[in-house]
Amino acid sequence: MIGFIGLGIMGSRMAGNLLAKGHELTVYNRTKQKAEDVLARGAQWGETPKETAKHSDVLITMLTNPQAVESMALGEDGFLKHLPKGSIWVDCSTVNPTFSRHMAEEASMHDIRFLDAPVAGSLIPAERGELVFHVGGNEEALVEVRPYLEAMGKAIHHQGGHGSGTSMKLVVNLMLAQSMAVFAEAVSFGEALGLEKEAILETLIGGPTTGAFLAGKKKKLLTNEYTVEFPLEHIQKDLNLVTGEAYQNHSSLPIANLTKEIYSLANQYGLGKEDFSAIYEFLRPPQK
Repeated sequence: MIGFIGLGIMGSRMAGNLLAKGHELTVYNRTKQKAEDVLARGAQWGETPKETAKHSDVLITMLTNPQAVESMALGEDGFLKHLPKGSIWVDCSTVNPTFSRHMAEEASMHDIRFLDAPVAGSLIPAERGELVFHVGGNEEALVEVRPYLEAMGKAIHHQGGHGSGTSMKLVVNLMLAQSMAVFAEAVSFGEALGLEKEAILETLIGGPTTGAFLAGKKKKLLTNEYTVEFPLEHIQKDLNLVTGEAYQNHSSLPIANLTKEIYSLANQYGLGKEDFSAIYEFLRPPQK
């Protein structure tokens, strides 16, 4: 039995792909309403993280931040004390590597094997089972859970020991956040020069300076409608994790710190719940 905790934008679709591949799930989410779809498809409901864990040989978490992960694992009804000895906890949340190594130590004290396995990809890849997993931890444990990760993703990269999966995810998301902000600023600059937005997008997308993922943001920028695939407030959270780890590891990231504050301001201006491509909305010239 697989336990799955965290059924937001990503987790609900990941759990759905596990069910589609015939795996049995017990699921938990703080808001049960978000679990209705996977429950209708055959998942069992765990009343608490503890109850979800009791019969799970593998437990997968997909949560918002380190605080949420720690609460589910170590809180009053936390799962870590109740997983069967020798079982595997796979944390797919985007957290910082220092935290992942701490969770690995906590898991080890309960004879639980831990993998940090955050994913690259947003809503659509999650729906299609095309996520990319960056995994840190014991390779033998990864071999055991590989069939489950393959049900949810198209690629699995073992990066090394505990914390290396989350380290690589922060590197990826740093590039993602910066690329989106630079693209939005370039489009905004072109408009200020009198160019048509559609012409700018057609020229930049597919060109040598533009990341491939930005093609998927074209419609959002054209219509100024930012249906959420990856919330802006989450990319801001990830940038805070990046800069915190950089400080601890004596790494200077001037561009990352500036980018973090740009997303922070956009969040303060009410764009946090929108897709992170709404950074364009924050940067674009005033409408006449």
